[in-house]
Order: sequence, then C-alpha cells, then structure tokens
Amino acid sequence: MTGRIRRCPHDRTYTLAKTCPACGSPTVTAHPARFSPEDKYGKYRRMVR
Repeated sequence: MTGRIRRCPHDRTYTLAKTCPACGSPTVTAHPARFSPEDKYGKYRRMVR
C-alpha cells in the first residue's frame, strides 16, 4: 500500500488499494502530476489538448 489516495474510474469511489473493493477494477491515482518548470515535454502535452 502506497499511502496515496486512489480513485476507481468506473464507480468513482476513493480507496487506498490498487483495486476497487466494490467492483474489482484497477484504480488510478487521484493526484495530478508534479509541476516542473524544466518540463521538456510540456509543449507537446499542451498541443495534444
């Protein structure tokens, strides 16, 4: 267990587990990526949006 909160994309429940206890699907992290001013690929990510 990592200690960071995670969210199930299917039923939108929050948990600390890597799989959702309600539906069993894998969870994703609920936190955004860290910001870095020296982001080499930020220009390309913004172009995709």
